[in-house]
Amino acid sequence: MRLLNTNNIKVGDKLPELVIGPISRNSLTIYADASGDHNPIHIDQGFARQVGLPDVIAHGMLVMSYLGQVLTNNIDQSSVKEYEVKFSSMTNIGDVLTCNGTITHMDQTEMGKLLKIELKVLDQDNDEKLIGESTIMVS
Repeated sequence: MRLLNTNNIKVGDKLPELVIGPISRNSLTIYADASGDHNPIHIDQGFARQVGLPDVIAHGMLVMSYLGQVLTNNIDQSSVKEYEVKFSSMTNIGDVLTCNGTITHMDQTEMGKLLKIELKVLDQDNDEKLIGESTIMVS
């Protein structure tokens, strides 16, 4: 883990991107077992087809966890005060995900620097999978 140098950080700075994928059936099975989320839409191709999808889709919370790694790979986890996302579109088998963050706001407070970071996950076709925001307090 390389922590972000907060001494000379400014609005517009970007966190190093994290590229994940391609998403595989195996990664969905492992996540389903770890999380206990065995919803058939994520692991049963026949079920996915019955509901009109060409194949299973990734767990939204799995994609959210990948995006969270952009933060925790670069910022001490104890500095993360808020982390929220909105799901934009389904993540499919074979998708390659690029997770990124941009500092959009910074305030100096008595406790340190309060940062707002805009977060996104895009696939190989630039389709937005998740958008989010995080509030970070660094000294």
